[in-house]
Amino acid sequence: MALDITFNGKTKAIYVDDQSTKDILFDSFFGNKSGGVLYLRPEEALYLIDARKAVCLEDGNQISFTHLASQFNSKLMVRYTTYKDWRDRGLVIRYTQDERRRSSKDANIKIYKSSPRPIKYKADGIFFEENLTTIIEEDKAAMALYDDYWFGQYGTYKVRGHGRFNKLDIYETIFLLEAGALKIRNVSPGKIKKIALKRREDFLKLYEVYKDWRRRGYVIKTGFKFGTHFRVYFPGAKPMSEGEKWVHSMHVIQVFPRDAKLLISEWARAIRVAHSVRKTFILAIPGKTRRKAMDMDFILYHRANNNIESPTTSPPRFGMLSISEEEYIGGSELSAIINMAKKERMELVIAIADRETAVTYYKVRRISLEGSKYEYYEIDWMQP
Repeated sequence: MALDITFNGKTKAIYVDDQSTKDILFDSFFGNKSGGVLYLRPEEALYLIDARKAVCLEDGNQISFTHLASQFNSKLMVRYTTYKDWRDRGLVIRYTQDERRRSSKDANIKIYKSSPRPIKYKADGIFFEENLTTIIEEDKAAMALYDDYWFGQYGTYKVRGHGRFNKLDIYETIFLLEAGALKIRNVSPGKIKKIALKRREDFLKLYEVYKDWRRRGYVIKTGFKFGTHFRVYFPGAKPMSEGEKWVHSMHVIQVFPRDAKLLISEWARAIRVAHSVRKTFILAIPGKTRRKAMDMDFILYHRANNNIESPTTSPPRFGMLSISEEEYIGGSELSAIINMAKKERMELVIAIADRETAVTYYKVRRISLEGSKYEYYEIDWMQP
């Protein structure tokens, strides 16, 4: 049976008024009924034309997929690509404007416990501006800061005994200065921050995240090898001692300031690298939450107990943001969309359509770092 749908070019309305067609589509969770008519969203109509061979008529004449698509905004094809991919998997996808059914419980939040450790030692060091490094000559404090708190790198990486001094990076240097555990003999603390800011404008935003985790007992080291800003070790982690194996981090952190914008393909690349080495990717959005309203693109129904979820069986668990690999996204925009999903008691799914129209999904889960005022999220690859 052919599916006939109608497009009104003046009002941009897409609808079905044939009773049998209405029943077929409504039972498959397409459209919304009003006044005896089933109204379709553009993505729904395009899917029916593309995948179900529906016929779309305007003033009695059949119109093409491209003609209908051209009547709407430029982001439609990105949204359509992600809509089609979800539908092709046999799953139900609906519209935020048409359906706002909240779950009876909040979306899962992962708790990261705080375990602060006061620093009992005080060391003297020399700061080297060119590579933003502080050197502490061999003494009890230099060894204790490394062995007991894992600040810096004593000796050579993974070979503690091959070398006689401790090397602190710029984040460790400033943190220990602020904690009163370090004195720099050749440069003032204020000048060190200015040097760091001159090297990279976003330094203080990265340092805010570093300090936020370090103050709560976590060990934060460079994430350079994994394409991120930091790698994370949980409280109590220490570098290897004689005869012990080197401890490996299980998490990495990428800082995404609210006023920054990032190309989606670069953002996704960092997540893929983290997953390839079996590390959890954490997105950090420093700064105070802004009251900025931005909506999700779709509401998603998934699977539970080997059954397909639908509006008749359960509330939705996910909201979707549809975006292409060539787009930029801002920290404040992403934060606003994540918080909208949180308000609706859903987890956010970021659906990225690449240039070949394949779609990759990432699930965003909120982290609560005990005592922190900042926003942190675990981002995992998702297989629908």
